[in-house]
Amino acid sequence: MKFRGKMTELLCMKQFSNIIATIAKLAKLCVVRITKDMLYFIIVDGNVTVGKPMVWSVLEQTHFFNEYNMAGVSEEQNEIFLEFEPDVMAKSLNSLRVSNGAKSVKIKLTNKKSPCLTFEIQLSELLHSRVCVHDIPVTVLPRREWSTLQEPRIPDFNVSIQLPSLKLLRTVAERMKTLSPYIILLANHDGTLILKIETAEATVSTHFKDLPVENAGGAGDSSDEFFSARVDVKKFVQFLTCEQVNPNKVVCNILDDQMVAMFLVHEDVTLHYFLPVIAS
Repeated sequence: MKFRGKMTELLCMKQFSNIIATIAKLAKLCVVRITKDMLYFIIVDGNVTVGKPMVWSVLEQTHFFNEYNMAGVSEEQNEIFLEFEPDVMAKSLNSLRVSNGAKSVKIKLTNKKSPCLTFEIQLSELLHSRVCVHDIPVTVLPRREWSTLQEPRIPDFNVSIQLPSLKLLRTVAERMKTLSPYIILLANHDGTLILKIETAEATVSTHFKDLPVENAGGAGDSSDEFFSARVDVKKFVQFLTCEQVNPNKVVCNILDDQMVAMFLVHEDVTLHYFLPVIAS
């Protein structure tokens, strides 16, 4: 079992670091699944639905790596699953987020008394070259646990609508968070998104109109019919920190009274964030 990769493109190194920093804001533990063609970053929220990924992020390795070599546990199961603390990794990669902070970064799976992902970062300096080495402890997950970390099934949603500025949404949601632990998301095929909270004292809502709609709606769905889901406002606000990845678009998918799934898309990166519905 081995893994080794090298990045030299400044934008790719910065983007990789931003992705890890975003994941660090979403959970204390993360699993990276390494395959021949892809890297998957997976977060499972055990407090909600055991064995169901809350975050499923996919990175195409050819977009990020100039050199890439891996060998899994066997020829038949050519994959590696490693659990790590994303906050520790994010802090180690801070230099990649600075313009001209690094010339290259090598990543390899090592064994230094215990398994590690070792990052060798060649820093950009005028007079001489300096390499900074970070060893991130990892846990190699046994094959019996792989089944709980497979790609989640994507259902047919009632409505899929592009979100406006995540920064704007976060400002609104942060204010609502002070009033209620839950937020209701409503959307229709007419391009309207509503954020709403309900308390014993008041009902507060913010409307966004004329947003692009991804699907045309099922048979019998009228354009002004709203589909809704009530979710944890803290988890919704957590997702809105993903703005630093600079996505091309973010789509909110609602399965009426069952699920909210956010799809963040940026070139060769996709991030799926699943929010279970909280019963009224």
